[in-house]
Amino acid sequence: MRRAWLPCVLAGLAACSSAPPVQHTTTPQSAAPRKQAPLERAPSTAAFRLDAEHQASEILLFSLSLLDTGYKFGGRNPEAGLDCSGMVSYVVEQVSGKRLPHNASQIAAITQVVDSQNLRPADLVFFNTNGKPYSHMGIYIGEGRFIHAPSSRGSVRVERLDNVYFAKRFDGARSLF
Repeated sequence: MRRAWLPCVLAGLAACSSAPPVQHTTTPQSAAPRKQAPLERAPSTAAFRLDAEHQASEILLFSLSLLDTGYKFGGRNPEAGLDCSGMVSYVVEQVSGKRLPHNASQIAAITQVVDSQNLRPADLVFFNTNGKPYSHMGIYIGEGRFIHAPSSRGSVRVERLDNVYFAKRFDGARSLF
């Protein structure tokens, strides 16, 4: 019985940390492009898509309501805290009823590639923040800004894509629509 919880704990710890090689889109503004391996998608993996584009505004409003929510590694709800993929999957599930994986690289693998020059509010943005492609993510809110759950030293907040830290680590963008 005690070992039954171990897979749940391990899955939570892997939340934003694992990342398979993924195809990259162009980088925002002044960020220098980096070469990465292409996305390896399993043949049976269907792309995740939401049903209606009107849900984009709901995703934005819901994600902005999470501003200042505390960070928790593996966190998937605002009461306990959120990590990056936990925030995104929580917002999408609350708005659409559809569940995303709780892992940034897995979310990148099942969502549609978007060129960074064509970003729209509610698109997902991905970063290499710990030496692994697609190890961090957020939700694009427009005007070069995105919302994310940054780290154990912070809470959900808005950042700019052209911020020196994030511009150098930009891995690409994906769409839910």
